[in-house]
Amino acid sequence: MVLVALAVLAPSWAGDLQAGENALRWRSFDEGLAEAKSTNKKVLIDVFTTWCGWCKKMDVQTYADEAVADYLTKRYVVVKLDAESERTLSYKGNRYTERELAAAFGIDGYPSTIFLRSDGEPITMYPGFADPQRFMNVLSFIAEDHYLTTTFEKHISGKR
Repeated sequence: MVLVALAVLAPSWAGDLQAGENALRWRSFDEGLAEAKSTNKKVLIDVFTTWCGWCKKMDVQTYADEAVADYLTKRYVVVKLDAESERTLSYKGNRYTERELAAAFGIDGYPSTIFLRSDGEPITMYPGFADPQRFMNVLSFIAEDHYLTTTFEKHISGKR
């Protein structure tokens, strides 16, 4: 499985990350895909490891940002995927461990963010840390389907 990148823990993650009055409700992979299908929302998968400092910074700085959390809650189903976990999940009729699925998506650095359509088909992958402002640009590019008609560079410059 090949994803085109944008140019540019254990159960301790489960539950909510506080963001002002907002909180993200992270789903398991299987739960998230089922919900996305029923709500017709895109899926954001935060691929992390428990030892990754940039992953923790992304949780504290970006995912906890009130504007980011609000946008994600309205437009996406959010999923955490531990790239070193042996927990099993189902994707496209096959069983994988979280580690195997991260590898199948071509993830080789953390954090990485995978975007899927509501039917589970891959859209793209964003590698590395993104601050809240940059991440909002990425989120709107995908959620509002700009990726279908323009480049990311044109999207962030406003020249669509």
